[in-house]
Amino acid sequence: MKTLSFLHRWSGGFIGLLLALLGLTGMILVWEDTWISLPGAHDPVIGQVDRLAAISERAAADGAIRITFASDAIGLHQVTKDGGAGAYLNQAGATVATWTSQWQRPELWLFDLHHHLFSGETGEIVTGIAGGFGLLFVITGSILWWRSRRAFRWRLLPGKLQPGPLVAHHRDIGILVAPLLLVSFLTGLSMVFPSATRVVLSPFGSIQRPASPPKIEPAQGPAPLGMMLRQAQARFPKGELRRLLLPSKRSPAYAVRMRQPFEWNPNGRTAVYFDGSAKLLRVDDPATTNRATAINESFYSIHTGRSGGLLWKLAMTLSGLGLTLLGSLACWSFWVRRARRKTARRPLEGLTAELAA
Repeated sequence: MKTLSFLHRWSGGFIGLLLALLGLTGMILVWEDTWISLPGAHDPVIGQVDRLAAISERAAADGAIRITFASDAIGLHQVTKDGGAGAYLNQAGATVATWTSQWQRPELWLFDLHHHLFSGETGEIVTGIAGGFGLLFVITGSILWWRSRRAFRWRLLPGKLQPGPLVAHHRDIGILVAPLLLVSFLTGLSMVFPSATRVVLSPFGSIQRPASPPKIEPAQGPAPLGMMLRQAQARFPKGELRRLLLPSKRSPAYAVRMRQPFEWNPNGRTAVYFDGSAKLLRVDDPATTNRATAINESFYSIHTGRSGGLLWKLAMTLSGLGLTLLGSLACWSFWVRRARRKTARRPLEGLTAELAA
């Protein structure tokens, strides 16, 4: 137990602030559909295909490479352009906000901070490693809590900002949010390390990777985007149109993303691909995938609080708040305790030196 406690305490002292940052940003992002207060952000969704087609054609002519359509979460269409630029359009097609980089929109740079630490793939790996430590903290912390379980007290905040009360608070609030943290860390790790996820879910089958988008010849003139949307809607009448992707470096074909009623992912995984003349090239239907793939696709919506309604959003908020408190206060108490011990040793060392002289 001493070794386990030592490893838990020291690793928490060094990585606690990073975990607190991830908890805080994740908690804020859970509610982004609430605090984005642009005009039209909370308007009811009007999903007529003809209206979406007209908006898509105007956005494409203005340089859009992706259009995320309005949903119940946020009643605005989000237009993404090359170089990080973009815009929000209301459901009448009017522009309500524009930006030339992610730094001009808090929800964009918060997302990048939470997922990539502003460092692309390298940052994503770092967050994954931090999540792995977080998972170990939940396991080892639960083991360490068991030996002192009789001292458990219900408390949201520590009684005093001193090492002793902080340790007691850390122990008690940690066991309260441990199940939620376990879900947060496992779902987060599943998205950062897909190879490990395939191994874990192998008893349910092999996760089917999405095939690469088909390659097409560049369109001669404006592509008939409206025709693509109508064909996709006719193919999946109960599906919700979620995104339109135009040819870019990442996706050479036109793609219409849809969300069928059984899908957990808020943007859906149903995809219909077209060439520049609106000729159907391929259809990706999640209904034809196996159980392992379906479980894997649910992790994103669970992690982000997009499934389960208000109660699950509150649960993920509690998870983020708990991680913020655990990481920041544990790190602070660890270094404060060490600083106080070092300060207390100095007079003693001086007295010992005088006696030796």
